[in-house]
Amino acid sequence: MEARIQKIISQWGIASRREAEEMIKRSRVKINGILAHLGQKVDPQIDTISIDGQPVSQSQRPSLIYLLLNKPPGVICTCDDPQGRPTVLDLLPQKLRHGLGIHPVGRLDTDSTGALILTNDGDLTFSLTHPSHNIAKTYHIVVKGHPPEVVLGTWREGVFLEGRKTRPAKVQLIQSLGHQSKLEIILQEGRNRQIRRVAEQLGYPVIQLHRTAIGSIQLQTPKAGFLSVGDYRHLTPEEMIFLKKQIKQIPIND
Repeated sequence: MEARIQKIISQWGIASRREAEEMIKRSRVKINGILAHLGQKVDPQIDTISIDGQPVSQSQRPSLIYLLLNKPPGVICTCDDPQGRPTVLDLLPQKLRHGLGIHPVGRLDTDSTGALILTNDGDLTFSLTHPSHNIAKTYHIVVKGHPPEVVLGTWREGVFLEGRKTRPAKVQLIQSLGHQSKLEIILQEGRNRQIRRVAEQLGYPVIQLHRTAIGSIQLQTPKAGFLSVGDYRHLTPEEMIFLKKQIKQIPIND
């Protein structure tokens, strides 16, 4: 059965769909010995797919892996970096870094920290990063100054970024810290640098940003305890049930 080449690479756990697209753009993928192009449809039963000159197939697909990482600052959310900066994969043991297709689901800014899901399940990644998805993410942030309730109310209702209003958010003050304030933000969308941009626009720039939870998947749980900065753990069966329920809400098309 034919499907787009980037979807097949993703489904086989070789890379996320976005990374598969980058592979194709960089001329790393061939179909029957000919360079592939984005959107090209192939039949895995008939066509030969190779990446970097090495044939790949569904039979080579590794077991699916689901991890939660507590990302430290200064680490980028990619699988490799041309500039040689540390990536989230560098935080994993050698046996998980290569050949399994593990990649981050979504992104945190280089300076941001906290909860990040890593997997080699391409369909899961596609679903959780789909624009229609509304999985809630919880952040603890420190901002400069003391935003009054009227400003927090504006943030809750939504702020225009590039001509489009953000979705309603849950925003509450946790603690006043000298000339700074600690807030909890719960979002159901994830535009690029959204929290930092909104805070800047409202006049209270972000000093620190830490994601504590992705839906019900938390850095600290009664069973697992607290996940230290830079460490990872496998998702629990209960967390996997939560994720599977989430992805059923999004149709996965070619």
